[in-house]
Amino acid sequence: MSKMQWEAEFAERFASRDKELRQLYEALYPGREAEWEALIDMLYRAYEVRPQGLKLMDRARAAHPNWYRGHDLVGMLAYVNAFAGDLKGVREKLGYVAECGVNYLHLMPLLQSPPGRSDGGYAVSDFRAVQPELGTMTDLAELCLECHRRGIVLCLDFVMNHTSEDHEWARRARAGEKAYQDMYFFFDDWDIPSAYEQTVPQVFPTTAPGNFTWCEEAKKVVMTTFYPYQWDLNYANPVVFRKMTDNLLNLCNHGVDVIRLDAVPYIWKALGTNCRNLPEVHTLVRMMRLITEIVCPGTLLLGEVVMEPSKVVPYFGSVERPECHMLYNVTTMATIWHTVATKDVRLLQHQLSQLFALPKGYTFLNYLRCHDDIGWGLDYDFLRSLSQQEVSHKRFLNDYFTGKIPGSVSRGELYNDDPRLMDARLCGTTASLCGLESARAAGDKAATEAALRKDTMLHAFMFTLSGVPVLYSGDEIGQQNDYTYHDDPLKAADSRYLHRGNMDWRRAALREQEGTVEERLFTSIRQLEGLRAMFPVFDSEADTWLLDTGNEHVLGLGRYYREQKLLAVFNFSDAEQTVWLREVESYYDLLTGRERDAGRLILPAGGFAWLLHDYNPGK
Repeated sequence: MSKMQWEAEFAERFASRDKELRQLYEALYPGREAEWEALIDMLYRAYEVRPQGLKLMDRARAAHPNWYRGHDLVGMLAYVNAFAGDLKGVREKLGYVAECGVNYLHLMPLLQSPPGRSDGGYAVSDFRAVQPELGTMTDLAELCLECHRRGIVLCLDFVMNHTSEDHEWARRARAGEKAYQDMYFFFDDWDIPSAYEQTVPQVFPTTAPGNFTWCEEAKKVVMTTFYPYQWDLNYANPVVFRKMTDNLLNLCNHGVDVIRLDAVPYIWKALGTNCRNLPEVHTLVRMMRLITEIVCPGTLLLGEVVMEPSKVVPYFGSVERPECHMLYNVTTMATIWHTVATKDVRLLQHQLSQLFALPKGYTFLNYLRCHDDIGWGLDYDFLRSLSQQEVSHKRFLNDYFTGKIPGSVSRGELYNDDPRLMDARLCGTTASLCGLESARAAGDKAATEAALRKDTMLHAFMFTLSGVPVLYSGDEIGQQNDYTYHDDPLKAADSRYLHRGNMDWRRAALREQEGTVEERLFTSIRQLEGLRAMFPVFDSEADTWLLDTGNEHVLGLGRYYREQKLLAVFNFSDAEQTVWLREVESYYDLLTGRERDAGRLILPAGGFAWLLHDYNPGK
């Protein structure tokens, strides 16, 4: 296409969104006409330099706006250095990624950040540069291009709430330049910060107490919600919104397909509030959605909202005014592990009943483990009806998964342990939390079998849910906790590195050796992925419901789509369980291909079944 034709396409997209974008902008930044013009000019420039190959991809995806839904995507999350050393290494390992059945790769923060004060890459000192030991922006663009050639979608984090104290804006603010101090929250004394502290919760009360830090060089107080070296950006300043949006579009123009909006609920601050999930946040996200639809409509926005469901769902926006394309199913992750410890599926049933009631157009990322800790953000109102109290139950869960309770096979460590509140969060790999680590250390074959069944069953549950399942890199081979982080002074204080260890490529090679633990788990997960991609009943448009198993240890889920009906049952008990589903149709087991009686099912400890009935098998 000619330049004139591309410009016409941009003009058409802009014209259809101009009115709403202007209204939203005016609501946040009234009377800032010069800044509005600067924003529009920036959007045009970002589109003008967008590579033609990406523009063609935009057009194809815009013609099929639900391209990321369905049942085809399988994700994997990985740290660049831990997975393959650097970006070029990741590029060389894309064959392995594809072999894992993965076509959605989320690389953890890789932009430049100061060593020792990076919070795992979430304290960005330059949004236009890759961490030097990981590569360059050119390496990132080449990786994106190779991913696209292989049909792999690439996701990167965009740290919205703050910058590193080493960012150029922060350095100039420290030096006294008011224009840059206005991009953050600077105060001459502690009066206003103290007023904020009356209503704003602390994110890390033990490791980083308070929400403000004294800046000696500027002789002022600066807002630091997360860590003292992470300075909160002031989105009430339109310059901040424009420059950060420009940084976002720069990542898109390097070929990034999914932008993970990190800590998005925190980005608008107002005195007298908790500075969480304020209405202005949704205005900002909606504007970012409109802007990406104008400049790069093939891009998806993934919201990181690690809160209770009532706070998460609003970030989808509405049908008329959508915000994020995808959100994390964080509550289900925590509830899964609660169920593993208690062997009681009632809380999980309760949580899923709420999830199934949501519109099918809501796309969640489902996962067993993420890069962070497991926070016990459970529905304690419901648990109280089961005679379980919040403080004692959290203590039980943490004791169970750290192996302190007799009979527990799990191996994990606590994170942010707060003895005052009797609260802590949990770290550990999926395999170690499932008991594989303790079983192999003891050379216990029966325990190893049980751990493998449980690990596979949990993955099968994740693949049964609508949305995009995401593996943590290494889970496909049962990678265990990495205790070497204790010996690294830059990591020792952060137990999350327990499950952030380097990919064990020696163990990964064992996936090709029949009968090994790695081969058995890898093969099982690949089989689940293949079945999910093959059968329409796993599509996100499927009807979903809970099955009455009559057994508090066994979860039952039903799915129906295009004349296919799936019954999925999962035994969270450490003992064999029998369930009666009262189903009259004939079913066959997807894993074995054999007919199976759905009326009476016997499930081994940690076992599961996927049973399918096809109402039109010849179609």
